[in-house]
Amino acid sequence: MESKKTSTFLDLENSERLLKELNPQFTDLDKFKKDLKEERKALLKQSNEATKSKGLFTVMPASHWIEESKMQPIPQMLFGELWFEGELCILFADTNLGKSILAVQIGNSISKGEPIRGFKLEAPKQPILYFDFELSPKQFENRYSIKFEQHYSFDNNFIRIEINPDAVIPENQTFENYLDYSLERSIIETGAKVLIIDNLTYLKTETEKAKDALPLMKHLKALKSKYNLSILALAHTPKRDLSKPITRNDLQGSKMLMSFTDCSFTIGESQKDKNIRYLKQIKVRQSEFIYDTENVAICQIEKPYNFLQFDLIGFSTEREHLKEVTEKDKGQKIAEVLELKKQGITNIEIARRLGVSEGAVRKWIKKANETEPK
Repeated sequence: MESKKTSTFLDLENSERLLKELNPQFTDLDKFKKDLKEERKALLKQSNEATKSKGLFTVMPASHWIEESKMQPIPQMLFGELWFEGELCILFADTNLGKSILAVQIGNSISKGEPIRGFKLEAPKQPILYFDFELSPKQFENRYSIKFEQHYSFDNNFIRIEINPDAVIPENQTFENYLDYSLERSIIETGAKVLIIDNLTYLKTETEKAKDALPLMKHLKALKSKYNLSILALAHTPKRDLSKPITRNDLQGSKMLMSFTDCSFTIGESQKDKNIRYLKQIKVRQSEFIYDTENVAICQIEKPYNFLQFDLIGFSTEREHLKEVTEKDKGQKIAEVLELKKQGITNIEIARRLGVSEGAVRKWIKKANETEPK
């Protein structure tokens, strides 16, 4: 409700009467009333903005949120249903499974406006920033050439970024703070809306610990909101049980990292054929689960000419590509657990080292104690 003072000030009839009394010669009353209406509208808008701001919160009826959301564009696919515009997405996998290969392929697709076979691209051709903290320039060249000749032609929209070894960090800043500053400066100066970070471990060395993962994900989420970005961040998995499906718990620092992401997908290695990889959705918000454990996308890594890439060859269930556990495998695993336990290592650490659950470790130790001769 407007205050009495505001209502009196914005009363058009009173204002018109006062104006005539002050200046009878003034005749452009229509323009005056129009300007006054605009001023009233602006004051009401300011009042509404102040009303819906409650400290950390923005408070509005659901219908108002929907009306404001209608003004925003509908998110477009960047890599099929796996990654949409405006999302902070994590791609995670074990080492040497091709995370960087797929990430460059996705970035190349967006920069050229050309979809990867089998995966939709709805967003227009645009610049992307690829923060490469993994490969040296020569290693990168090798992947996208034929024996360092006949190089692949990237679009100028594909902007590769790496750490400058000669850069001087200001005395009053830590490496991580200066890295955050440089990241934001690159976004501002290029105007790019799509970022690929290879990989998260470089930004924070201890991403498996909640205390380190939290500020990292907050920073990325803040950048995403501030500049309306789409971010794909690569991350590692610790050692895992290859006989079990990949879950969100297989991501380093999973609970903290996953809670801040909009979506996530993973790369698994087929235990039937070491040349085969599969893509599986772990978390989604914009669509339904398309590539779940019953329908993983099967790919093989190929280099048909001068571009190393994932090639979609079909779909299948995840269990077809998991390791079959034999009694011999189980016996070896139990023996490893007992040996580590003798060294005084905790159940949690044993589970982490062997890629199994803590419950399994407890179960095996209990079973071994029960079968021990009295």
